[in-house]
Amino acid sequence: MGKQSKQEAVNASAPAMDKKTYKHNLRQLQIELVKLQRHFIRCDDKILILFEGRDAAGKDGTIKRIVQHLSPRETRVVALGKPSDRDRSTWYFQRYVPYLPAAQELVLFNRSWYNRAGVERVMGFCSEAEHEEFMASVLAFEHMLVRSGIKLLKYYLDISKAEQKRRLDERKIDPLTQWKTSALDDQALKKWKPYSLARNEMLARTHNPATPWTIVRADDKELARLNIIKDMLSRLHYAGKDEQLVLPDPQIVLTYDAAYLDNGVLAP
Repeated sequence: MGKQSKQEAVNASAPAMDKKTYKHNLRQLQIELVKLQRHFIRCDDKILILFEGRDAAGKDGTIKRIVQHLSPRETRVVALGKPSDRDRSTWYFQRYVPYLPAAQELVLFNRSWYNRAGVERVMGFCSEAEHEEFMASVLAFEHMLVRSGIKLLKYYLDISKAEQKRRLDERKIDPLTQWKTSALDDQALKKWKPYSLARNEMLARTHNPATPWTIVRADDKELARLNIIKDMLSRLHYAGKDEQLVLPDPQIVLTYDAAYLDNGVLAP
């Protein structure tokens, strides 16, 4: 079985979910998220979630469902734009530090410092030396965050090339999603292979026991959203957790393994 057919088999392993079931399951998980928020406010927890993935991988939609019923006072979504000249002249991580969570806060990064390992690397927005410095220092930075008391989760949403093309084409004609289109959309498909190589290097060099990567098979948006929320809830402590409800599907949410680079689990 070739790489592409292996990936298709993984994507097809979970049957499609009807809308009524999806909405019911999402509501139940959002109730659990409210329980989580009540707990981390009471316990002064600091929670940071990073979402990475190709363009149109489903980061926006997932984050929207997570924060939909949470208190905006203690929940922040961070999606930084193009760095300014001043940003480019500072320590790379300095741009992100002001947005880190304080006590009682949940912060979700829609793309993060891993931009340097992905789009900046592929599009030539950083030098090889800057990329290597990032790779050499990012884990030390993350480990400092963890030692400071931040609970850090890292998700990489992986989709097939065919699904990315379908979603990017859909954006162009849907009047409600045209704000998502950018000049980089065409490059996402043209540079598919360089993005795959950059992803592979990023995962291989920055996966570690303290701040591991979680891979999400995201061709099915609804199943990906539900299982990301389940995985989050299963890994964070809070009172009154419904343990059975928050068990993620291991065919959709997987802890990164180097074997995925060769066995077709990750889109080639």
